Amino acid sequence: MAITNARRLNGFLRLAGLCSPLLLVGCAGFSQDGGFATVEQASQVQLDKQVTWVKTPEQRSQVAERVAELLAEPLTVDAAVQVALLNNPGLQASFDQLGISEAERVQAGRIPNPGFSFGRMEKGSEVEYERGLHINLARLIAMPLTSGMEAKRFEQVQRQTSLAVFELASQTRKAWYRAVAAQESLGFMGQVMESAEISAELARRLAAVGNYSTLQRAQEQSFYADAGLNLIRAEQARVQSREQLTRLLGLWGEQLDFQLPARLPELPATAEQLADVERLAMAQRLDIQTVRLDAERLAKNLGLSKTTRFINVLELGVVNNRSNEEPTQRGYEISVELPLFDWSGAKVAKAEAQYRQMLNRAAETAINARSQVREAYLGYQASHDIARHYRDEVLPLRARIAEENVLQYNGMFISTFELLADARKQVLAVDGYLQAQRDFWIAKADLDMALLGAPSLSSSTPAMAVTDEPAGH
Repeated sequence: MAITNARRLNGFLRLAGLCSPLLLVGCAGFSQDGGFATVEQASQVQLDKQVTWVKTPEQRSQVAERVAELLAEPLTVDAAVQVALLNNPGLQASFDQLGISEAERVQAGRIPNPGFSFGRMEKGSEVEYERGLHINLARLIAMPLTSGMEAKRFEQVQRQTSLAVFELASQTRKAWYRAVAAQESLGFMGQVMESAEISAELARRLAAVGNYSTLQRAQEQSFYADAGLNLIRAEQARVQSREQLTRLLGLWGEQLDFQLPARLPELPATAEQLADVERLAMAQRLDIQTVRLDAERLAKNLGLSKTTRFINVLELGVVNNRSNEEPTQRGYEISVELPLFDWSGAKVAKAEAQYRQMLNRAAETAINARSQVREAYLGYQASHDIARHYRDEVLPLRARIAEENVLQYNGMFISTFELLADARKQVLAVDGYLQAQRDFWIAKADLDMALLGAPSLSSSTPAMAVTDEPAGH
């Protein structure tokens, strides 16, 4: 039989009223956006891109329509980033983690449910009924601290989710640059292959009539074989880079037929100058903000451990015992676990060690962040210098040499083989500039990411190995 008499409950409520300041946190509820507005704002400010947390079939349909619209045209780098942010399933899983974290935050702010006990005992003709209503008072006392800890954790998850958005955008940009460069490089390797094929066939015919030595023919055949190998490697690089981009975009089925532009963006005239990249990174990197929040959370956890070290189990209850032969017994009871063997010293020591660990990790994160942003900035500047050197020095020289060789060939001072060999060298120089362009744009994406969070700095390597010219060319 439950306690229903309002007068009997008043005693319990008056006793619980001693903890009325603590009960105020029991009103915690879910936010309207699940904490997603912070992620949306970060994406809009830093990337100027839309993100959508897909929860309903209607939202899924809207995203599919937007993705189809973007894929209908040759996919620019900005469009690729937008497709990834809308369509990548892994990013959606990160958004779902927001919902999980918010549910934990709300749960930590809810008043613990009271317990009810009922007992019936017979002793001869005597029947005794025992009823009890109890609540975990220790959990109630600790609720403001635990609720604050979960709120900090939720803020941390928000920053981690924003960081996941930035990381996906950076990875998509780099994958797009690699895919377009590999596609363009495949065209250059095709030109080299055509030139090598013409040289090899001409050498075969000249050797057949005795106008070309066996060594000269073998040299042309060797270059033809190497050109074929480089063409296969170029195709492999194109497929691999395109598939990497496809995974980041979350595409499948008919979506795999998306088109990429024919060329990379042009190299900017000058590299961007950043006066104090370290200070800028310290102010806005989300991994630094996250580790600071984690340190604050552990500090509160340490305070919680010290507060509750002697109160491991504390319950408050209202008792109502009734017998058919004795007057009804009313009152309350408090049960406490006596710290006879475990004084919670280990729990406090663990919390202190965790806090020291977090402070060291925070220092490590700051040191690494400074180093990463310096490395990214220097890599960005060096990549621009290399690409600019190709554009302003190497390519003009190769073009001038090609013009002179054409004049020499028209005057019959050089052979057809020498003209073809020079044409191959010119194509390889253009392909070298293409790879330098690609490396610059990847370095730019790394620098942008280094200013927002921990980057995965790219080791820029050519898409394929280009065989040197054979001896005599």
